[in-house]
Amino acid sequence: MATGVAAAPSSTRTKPRLSFWQIWNMSFGFMGIQFGFALQNANTSRIFSNLGANPDDIPILWVAAPLTGLLVQPIIGYMSDRTWSPRWGRRRPFFLVGAILASIAMLIMPNSPTLWIAGGMLWIMDASINISMEPFRAFVGDKLPNEQYTSGFAMQSFFIGVGAVVASLLPTLLTKFGVANEAAAGIVPNSVKYAYYLGAAAFFLCVLYTVLTSTEYPPEDMEAFEREKSSVTFMQGVKETFSGALHMPKVMKQLAVVQFFTWFGLFCMWIFTTLAVTKHLYGTTDSKSAAFNEGANFVGEAFAMYSGISAVFSLMLPWVARKLSRKLTHMVCLTAGGLGLMSVAFITEPWMLLVSMVGVGIAWTSILSVPYAMLAGSIPAHKMGHFMGVFNAFIVLPQVCASLGLPAIMKQFPSLDPLNVVVLGGVLMVIAGIFTLRVDDNEKVTLPLADDQPINPGYDPGAIPDPRV
Repeated sequence: MATGVAAAPSSTRTKPRLSFWQIWNMSFGFMGIQFGFALQNANTSRIFSNLGANPDDIPILWVAAPLTGLLVQPIIGYMSDRTWSPRWGRRRPFFLVGAILASIAMLIMPNSPTLWIAGGMLWIMDASINISMEPFRAFVGDKLPNEQYTSGFAMQSFFIGVGAVVASLLPTLLTKFGVANEAAAGIVPNSVKYAYYLGAAAFFLCVLYTVLTSTEYPPEDMEAFEREKSSVTFMQGVKETFSGALHMPKVMKQLAVVQFFTWFGLFCMWIFTTLAVTKHLYGTTDSKSAAFNEGANFVGEAFAMYSGISAVFSLMLPWVARKLSRKLTHMVCLTAGGLGLMSVAFITEPWMLLVSMVGVGIAWTSILSVPYAMLAGSIPAHKMGHFMGVFNAFIVLPQVCASLGLPAIMKQFPSLDPLNVVVLGGVLMVIAGIFTLRVDDNEKVTLPLADDQPINPGYDPGAIPDPRV
């Protein structure tokens, strides 16, 4: 524990099992959050291009998103751990504030008059989305007993899948209803603008639904909770926030390796699938050609496909995890995703890409739920938000490496085909699956205790993680 921080009281609370609809209500806001992320992922490069960005500039502009998460999530997690309102609880104030800020940013982003304003709005929008998203991860650990962690994160995966499918298809659907899909130079098309407007409304309303329909458990010992808050100065809080990586539980360290290979593989897919598909299936590298844009649109539909598969498979994931164990389930799912990406090298018709995305969708479901379920059972209850935020670094760092490193490698070696990078992504996901087998996942985890803290005889390891680290 950081110097100057009082020990939190040991938890003896046995959390009750929640019903399906209670888990539904507490997860529903994630669908709104995914509207923000899906619209950002699918349209940010298009907005930058509309505003005059060169292709070589786009990866650098994109790096703002993962860097924002790297800075914001640990801070928000730390702050939410130390927040309590009798009316609004611990996490829900952050849900709501983030939703309001993100919705405003989504209204402004497609109306940016210049490239630098759009780049700045990406920072603001991503920071705001992270303010809402990070406490949602901790919310599962707060509310659910250990045996329901997988169900809680799987429900979040379901809403992520539904939100991603709808949001990704919004510009296409609006175009079919007659909204203009083209615009003059320096202006974002109305199909993208209206998609962002609808996404902003969905973001706010979905999060508001969770805020109004869910409750939270108060600190068991309010006096001890207040003493702990008051004993930490601002600088001590900053130090503890960013030193979390030095005090990670063993399971978190093991999962960090899994996350690095997983998310590096995902970024290989997100950055280079369009280039690979348009070159090999549509026979062009000219971004202004009709064939290129047709191929790029189809890649968007294929990505919607894996999100849809993810939404469906999330309903089966808890059952699979109970049968196989969580880490074996994650290994199998990552392997399916890796094989799906590697199969892109062998497809000869566009429709075959949809088959490849089935494996990716299965992997995506597990990526969004199982690591968090394993992590939640191994971290102290009173630092749930903080460690969930620190854990995000192992998602962000591979994204930064991929965003900056892969384009540079492609420039250095022009003969390196984008298809090879997509296949590399598949290989990395299989490697991540192998490393999953090293994770010491146990539903009844015994955490290390400080030397000066006696074992709490009333602690039930199957009920809630021991808060003493």
